[in-house]
Amino acid sequence: MFGGPSTISTNSPLLRRSGSRPVFSDLGSSELGGLVDESLLPQVESSEMKTGSLQMHAPVIMPSPIFLWRFKVFLFVLWGFSCCKISWDSVMRMSGDLRDLFLYEAFLYYNPLLLVTMMVWLWGVNLWVFAQSNVNYSRIFDLDQSHLTQREIWKCATWMTIIVPTSMTAYLYLYSHGEVSLAASQPVLLYAAVAMVLVFPFDIFYLSSRYYLLRTLWRILLPLQASFHLIISNYNAITFPDFFLADILTSMAKVLSDLERSVCRMVHRQVATIAWFEADSVCGSHSIAIPLVLVFPYVCRFFQCLRQYKDTREKTTLLNALKYSTAVPVIFLSALKYHVFPDRWTTFYRPLWLLSSVINSLYSFYWDVTRDWDLSVPSRIFKFRNPNLCSNLLHGQQWVYYWAVGSNLILRCTWTYKLSAHLRHNYLTVFTITTLEMLRRFQWVFFRVENESNKMTHKQSSQLPLTEYFTEVTFLVEVGLSASELILADDVVIEDGPTDTTCRMTGLPEDDIQTGLKQF
Repeated sequence: MFGGPSTISTNSPLLRRSGSRPVFSDLGSSELGGLVDESLLPQVESSEMKTGSLQMHAPVIMPSPIFLWRFKVFLFVLWGFSCCKISWDSVMRMSGDLRDLFLYEAFLYYNPLLLVTMMVWLWGVNLWVFAQSNVNYSRIFDLDQSHLTQREIWKCATWMTIIVPTSMTAYLYLYSHGEVSLAASQPVLLYAAVAMVLVFPFDIFYLSSRYYLLRTLWRILLPLQASFHLIISNYNAITFPDFFLADILTSMAKVLSDLERSVCRMVHRQVATIAWFEADSVCGSHSIAIPLVLVFPYVCRFFQCLRQYKDTREKTTLLNALKYSTAVPVIFLSALKYHVFPDRWTTFYRPLWLLSSVINSLYSFYWDVTRDWDLSVPSRIFKFRNPNLCSNLLHGQQWVYYWAVGSNLILRCTWTYKLSAHLRHNYLTVFTITTLEMLRRFQWVFFRVENESNKMTHKQSSQLPLTEYFTEVTFLVEVGLSASELILADDVVIEDGPTDTTCRMTGLPEDDIQTGLKQF
């Protein structure tokens, strides 16, 4: 600044403007830093470009994110329209007597994966709402740092939405054009691809999340084995993700039943035929495997409750097990229609089926509202007697809870329709009822996770003050100070008595203080 030459970097913003050449002030040939011959500049620039010392600021034209998003939506709509058009034309090529049977068979193969795809979309919406409501769902489900967010879930759902209907369109097109063997290979290839993606051992396709799902599914089966003493007795206790996923599987009982029939037909090479409609077919609609698969999720959940009672000795787990056991008569009484005389079904078994359906629906509805959601009518819906719990409600206004309770009651009553084996041939109605059950479970997830979050928060808030208190008492004992001379806090006083120490703390029950002192 005062005297003496100063050195300025060639990349200094004082010597450069956007798009201009760098100015060289000193090359070591003159003490005054004279100008450089312009003929040397191209050589210098060329050599520095080779060494990478100068950065070229070439303008790069990138499409805007909004344009890319609109282009993807356009391609998605175009793909959907093409699939619908090809499928409709393929179905119209078939004869009228064959069309309904073939559509039912196509529905049998692709209905499970379509409903699973819809459930993945809805689960992404669940995670998005949790993120917006600041619900720490990763702590509730014990997820690691690499867990999938709603964006990754929706990405998986998008690919599933593309792949499954594309396979179904190819199946309809090839069958209507006489390529029966190629048509039969489409669902087989699709199911094989899904199984390979789930168990793929390499670190692609969200390896940790896939294995977390598989481990949870395996743990759902373990209580069933534990009840028959087939595993060691010190197996880990049932966790929240275990019975949460098991509850979702009970809503997907019809999906699992169709999945079993589809795999059975693939194994017996009956794809692209109508042999499934025959009563004596091994994979037919009268198969005993159908009610067994329908009842399997409820049996797993039943033994989970028994395992919880063994670990915790809480009697409410036995009542929960009783709830799942009420689904067994609904399923097997309905299946008896194919194995008894029609008049016997009408006069005896059908009334029993209706009675068991009413019991199961009302019991399940009561448990959803009072236990899973903790929305007991006197305290949480109408009066809101506890303002702290009311302020912790995470999902908006009071009318939301009225809607949840009313819609859950209606959908619980229609839920028995999809569990009824004698109604399975009305595939469009069954598909509608199953979709509604998925929506009911989607709604159930919000309040179930909210209730679990409130329990964890209340547990931490009730334990934290007492923990801090006894930590401070430990400090006093360690430093050797007299408790009668100190006031630990504004609301805590410790006094020395003739035989013991008494404590008074505002906001905590006296029994809890005494229990803590005994432990201390």
